[in-house]
Amino acid sequence: MGYESLTDDKISSILLSNKRVTNPQSKEVDKGSHTQRNYKVTSLDGQEYTLYVRQSKLVNDDFSCGLLWHMPSGEVITLVRYNGSSHYHPNHLEETELDFACHIHRATERYIKAGKKPEGYAEETTRYSTVNGALHCLTTDCKIAGLKTEEDYPDLFK
Repeated sequence: MGYESLTDDKISSILLSNKRVTNPQSKEVDKGSHTQRNYKVTSLDGQEYTLYVRQSKLVNDDFSCGLLWHMPSGEVITLVRYNGSSHYHPNHLEETELDFACHIHRATERYIKAGKKPEGYAEETTRYSTVNGALHCLTTDCKIAGLKTEEDYPDLFK
């Protein structure tokens, strides 16, 4: 089965399956303008994933946390991506834009069938404002255990 056959129900089912990080002591790697840490994740049914955490060294709100699924077919698909507010994001099919706000990308059947990036659709969020907050939201939303994360604390003076 290739990712072209994924439905929204199947994507939701995958995201809501219990998963566990198998290398919580993963090392941060310098990638030039940003740092990145990759975690190996496995579900109870043996599916394999990569959870990545990327942070710009130059711009504090330029970050991304994502979950990649290593499909049995050998394909790799980004299921979700939690981004910082460093850029605007266009939702091409809806012809809307998110203007420099934290946002969550999610793979959708609609974007797959349209030949766009599977995770091309995004929605604005106020649930996090830092890379640590984004990682906490992603691991909570996608039922990933085995990694200590920190919630964002809301700024009471905003």
